[in-house]
Amino acid sequence: MAQLAGQPVVILPEGTQRYVGRDAQRLNILAARIIAETVRTTLGPKGMDKMLVDSLGDIVITNDGATILDEMDIQHPAAKMMVEVAKTQDKEAGDGTTTAVVIAGELLRKAEELLDQNIHPSIVIKGYALAAEKAQEILDNMAREIDVEDAEILKKAAVTSITGKAAEEEREYLAEIAVDAVRQVAEKVDGTYKVDLDNIKFEKKEGGSVRDTRLIRGVVIDKEVVHPGMPKRVEGAKIALINEALEVKETETDAEIRITSPEQLQAFLEQEEKMLREMVEKIREVGANVVFVQKGIDDLAQHYLAKYGILAVRRVKKSDMEKLAKATGAKIVTNVRDLTSEDLGEAELVEQRKVAGENMIFVEGCKNPKAVTILIRGGTEHVVDEVE
Repeated sequence: MAQLAGQPVVILPEGTQRYVGRDAQRLNILAARIIAETVRTTLGPKGMDKMLVDSLGDIVITNDGATILDEMDIQHPAAKMMVEVAKTQDKEAGDGTTTAVVIAGELLRKAEELLDQNIHPSIVIKGYALAAEKAQEILDNMAREIDVEDAEILKKAAVTSITGKAAEEEREYLAEIAVDAVRQVAEKVDGTYKVDLDNIKFEKKEGGSVRDTRLIRGVVIDKEVVHPGMPKRVEGAKIALINEALEVKETETDAEIRITSPEQLQAFLEQEEKMLREMVEKIREVGANVVFVQKGIDDLAQHYLAKYGILAVRRVKKSDMEKLAKATGAKIVTNVRDLTSEDLGEAELVEQRKVAGENMIFVEGCKNPKAVTILIRGGTEHVVDEVE
């Protein structure tokens, strides 16, 4: 054993030192307080942005506490707990991450003063637990009930959380979009409202101003129509969602097909064509004029779909398929042969539009969409990220 600042230190075989007793407590508190000090300067109207550069050289500029702590590469276990404070706050309330971390840092600073007076840590913890109970009681007395239908109150709450961010200048406009989006996807279950934020999709595109950000009461998909001969705009859309490739299936077992004559080859190709045509005929038969496919679409199937004036999109992400189902009322079908007219969804308009030089598919005018999209615009990547 050796001595360090009046406290014992254990010399480990590797030559490293492990602090014990009061020094270990001080080090843990110091590590956590450094994290709090890092984000403290981002708080308030005079708060400064932080520029973070990761190991790959990617740069993030933000004054959002949760983002800063998420981007930082922290190894110390006590400091990591401060990151957990921010993450929990962000998950539960969606705002106040920096404040939560700064308060935690100050509580630790005061705890250190008490430890220096030889007060046992468990006594300090008990005192803080009593203080938390009292704080909760005061907050409960201050709180007032609001009507969830009162959009004005909700908007004020949203404006408060946007204040202090880079997008603050447009806080009224963005708050309105946020409230509209949440109210649209909210579902009443047993007298209480439940909101699954995964039902609100974000599509970010640089270019334009923050004012160009808008709420789409439907789904925007970052894809384009698969065939140039297909319509780019369909009004009164009947939408089919297919979780199957519109291609000729390969056999599940290893099989070898021997073709010995041109006639056999022709028969083989004709059979392939017949199978693909039957798939497309089935889609046409049930009345679908828009098709979203989670997997691939064969070139020949694309030709027939274009010939019948059906707009088709392939390789749509599973999460987007689920949002399309919630927005349009369509059912995701895993086998084209099982497709019926009852499985189709509806939308007033499905259109391919160019946004920031890239084609995107807009599904709009859904009756009561339980999934919506916020298309975020901004002059630079940094602005778009901050608006998000």
